[in-house]
Amino acid sequence: MSEDTYTPPRVWQWEPGNGGKFANINRPVAGATHDKPLPVGKHPLQLYSLATPNGVKVTVMLEELLEKGIEGAEYDAHLIQIGEGDQFSSGFVEVNPNSKIPALMDHSVNPPQRVFESGAILLYLAEKFNAFLPTDPAKRTECLSWLFWQMGSAPLLGGGFGHFYAYAPESYQYPIDRYTMEVKRQLDVLDRHLAENRFIAGDEYTIADMAIYPWYGALVKNRVYEAAEFLEAHTYKNVIRWTEEIDERPAVKRGRMVNRTWGEPHEQLHERHDASDFELRTQDKQ
Repeated sequence: MSEDTYTPPRVWQWEPGNGGKFANINRPVAGATHDKPLPVGKHPLQLYSLATPNGVKVTVMLEELLEKGIEGAEYDAHLIQIGEGDQFSSGFVEVNPNSKIPALMDHSVNPPQRVFESGAILLYLAEKFNAFLPTDPAKRTECLSWLFWQMGSAPLLGGGFGHFYAYAPESYQYPIDRYTMEVKRQLDVLDRHLAENRFIAGDEYTIADMAIYPWYGALVKNRVYEAAEFLEAHTYKNVIRWTEEIDERPAVKRGRMVNRTWGEPHEQLHERHDASDFELRTQDKQ
């Protein structure tokens, strides 16, 4: 046993500030830290989010719905700065008691419906607008199996590998090795599956793709954690092929911009309240 081995105390005690990059917002209790109502825009759907992989899932879905001409999917996307603790405002906690982005309010129904957890939001929108979810029972089940696969697997990628590889205050071999092994196994699961399928649920682009792409597509294209070389991401050729096809979808390009506050200026759209908001970003690029 090395001298650095940690022996847990009989009763764990919270030490504020312990936890790496996001230590200032981590705490062992739930609930609001301050009173602040959420803004409400002009559209029935009100999204409160940030362009992390979980946030991108929903903005891609909304933009895909609009791309199909579904006018009821018009939305306002309000920026939630998680590094500043916006998710702990009283207004946000009312929408999501778990204080995680994204969170959605649907004002087209009475009373307004809150929806939280990114997978639940995808499923809610797919059923509401009858889109991107197969109607055939077998295909629908396959789609939902992969949707829940992502919801169960990604925490090991983000909170596990991502934290210990990129954000932890100190690097230790055991957790990095443990989570690297798991993430590579997950990538292999996807790669083997995509060797025989164009999209996650078969030949049809669905909410399963929208859920998995922002995490695993970003990983193999080196958009999160700067770990592509470390993970030998180039060896997952089917995941890369699938990612690059989805990258080219116009709705995906727009969805990745919404609530984004980093990168090149033309890649950012801090808040989205109208389709014309994207035109300004296009002008910035030119």
